[in-house]
Amino acid sequence: MYRIGIDLGGTKTEGIILDEQHKEIYRKRINTEQEGGYVHIISQLAGLYKELAKHISNAPHTFGIGTPGSLSLSTGLLKGSNTVCLNNMPFHHDLQMAIGRDVAIQNDANCFAMAEALMGAGVGKKMVFGVIMGTGCGGGIIYKNEVITGHQSIAGEWGHTSIDPNGPLCFCGKRGCVETFISGSGLQGRWFEATGEKKPANDIIDLYRKGDKRATAAMEVFFDKFGIALSNVINILDPDVVVLGGGLSNVEELYTIGVEHVRKYVFNDTFDTSIVKNQCGDSAGVWGAALIGI
Repeated sequence: MYRIGIDLGGTKTEGIILDEQHKEIYRKRINTEQEGGYVHIISQLAGLYKELAKHISNAPHTFGIGTPGSLSLSTGLLKGSNTVCLNNMPFHHDLQMAIGRDVAIQNDANCFAMAEALMGAGVGKKMVFGVIMGTGCGGGIIYKNEVITGHQSIAGEWGHTSIDPNGPLCFCGKRGCVETFISGSGLQGRWFEATGEKKPANDIIDLYRKGDKRATAAMEVFFDKFGIALSNVINILDPDVVVLGGGLSNVEELYTIGVEHVRKYVFNDTFDTSIVKNQCGDSAGVWGAALIGI
């Protein structure tokens, strides 16, 4: 049976078809156009799904979608999405009505973690913690090749655990969330606070590598907060492997300096948790969406 998956992003939305051996046979990317609002996004997703299904002549298939945020167990509405027009909306219900079939929905970080556990850096490992460090910051837990969502569907939401109650205000309403320090937007925000300058995260990292004192100070905070945040996860879950994804996973110093900061904070006399770069690349989210489909 074919597997169809869609990865809903804030800027781009991608769809994929996998065959029974999980081999990619078709892929399509469109603009999310979230400025068009909630109804427009539902229409975009329905159109993309129908195009994918048509490509396989509507042969039997599963379908899953990865999205920022998760479904509230009490209301059934989407919550915690940084595509804010989706929040407090009956996203799951409306999408199923638009396409006329059941849909499996998982947080995009869970989809990333699932892809890495089954097809990437976590293959053969019992417990995989997948990290997304991009514009935002998220996490997903895979245990014995199954997504762990938890009693309230918030398992893995490390991006919104507070590591500084007096820290920066997060869009979620709390202060000092992990996301406000070690995401791309977090690094940019802390740089702006320190310098009054708006600068992309990659430019700050480039300045750091050139020895710029202000960038060095900013990145020292970045690595230290990374160590605190990830050590909290390791202290609780003790995963076999932590797989880093998102744009900031390409910061090579995370696997040296960052790991040393994790080592400093982990509550143990030894430290041998593998912290590795993803192997599925930009495809992880959409592959994971296909893999969790029903």
